[in-house]
Amino acid sequence: MDTMIDGLDQDRIRDAVGRAEERTAGEIVPVVVPRSDDYEVAVWRGVGAATLVVLTGVLLTLQFYDGWGLGWLFAPWGVALSVLVAGTVGGVLARYVYPLQRLLVGSDRLDEIVHRRAMQAFVEEEVFDTRERTGILLFVSLREHRIEVLGDAGINRQVEPDDWANVVARIQRGIQNNNLTDGLVEAVEMCGGLLERKGVDIRPDDENELTDSVRTPGREADDE
Repeated sequence: MDTMIDGLDQDRIRDAVGRAEERTAGEIVPVVVPRSDDYEVAVWRGVGAATLVVLTGVLLTLQFYDGWGLGWLFAPWGVALSVLVAGTVGGVLARYVYPLQRLLVGSDRLDEIVHRRAMQAFVEEEVFDTRERTGILLFVSLREHRIEVLGDAGINRQVEPDDWANVVARIQRGIQNNNLTDGLVEAVEMCGGLLERKGVDIRPDDENELTDSVRTPGREADDE
């Protein structure tokens, strides 16, 4: 996913945003993040799940196993060691194995986390700070394969949330084809056409209020 961010063609995306904004009053802000959260909740759930499995195994073994050689397991230090090892392994797997992380977080919680991160980007990138409230956020969270399009009040008066479905689908296709630049460029072009059809008309004294470049916040932190 980091490679996909590194491969973004900044000039193509910037030019696409500029062309779309020449035709409408919309101010389009593309934002791409490697992920929307560190998912500490998944790590702790991984620790808890692994610990529960081990404790259950110890109890079942106590109940049904009458052989030799496992006496150490039932000693207090043996149980503590087993729990410690299991919890550590569970936490590490939950942190670094994304399918497991996703399972532990749950789809609904994942949607909530990505939406919250998109709202944060909306504020951080000052998408709200336009004269006629015509900012549009194209938010892409790569690890989660989630895309959100958020319009400010001036956009939402004329464009329904469902109207963005094709824009989202176009970015998703770009991610699936490992070509995020194409996906974003096509999505920006679709935004321009949609805004024109919906009557988000450009004013004679229109100014470029928000920079046209794609933002990649969190890229440096994700490298550490």
